[in-house]
Amino acid sequence: MESNQAVAALAALAHETRLAVYRLLVQRGPDGLSAGAIAQTLGLPPSSLTFHLQQLMHAGLITQRRMSRQLFYATDFAVMNGLVDYLTENCCGGAVRCATSCDQPAGADSDSSKPTAA
Repeated sequence: MESNQAVAALAALAHETRLAVYRLLVQRGPDGLSAGAIAQTLGLPPSSLTFHLQQLMHAGLITQRRMSRQLFYATDFAVMNGLVDYLTENCCGGAVRCATSCDQPAGADSDSSKPTAA
């Protein structure tokens, strides 16, 4: 991960609502959640949620896919792991490789989670 990508990701997460959305999506795994389910779970108005989801997508932290008339959002685990790796690449002075990555759940296909046009 490049430093400008890390800055964009950290800036997107530096907001209480976006951090809550991101943590919820991490918890849900590769299937993610619909926008409506996210809004209901976190008690957010749809217009506010849309803004926050766009910020997370712009930073590359989450993906979007359309199923019929619903939009589903999911964590991009490769980007999440890249950010954690970037933050910890010099952990312990580089003397040891710290275990910092989240294994992508079995059966998760990275190609199926690519963003789609909305």
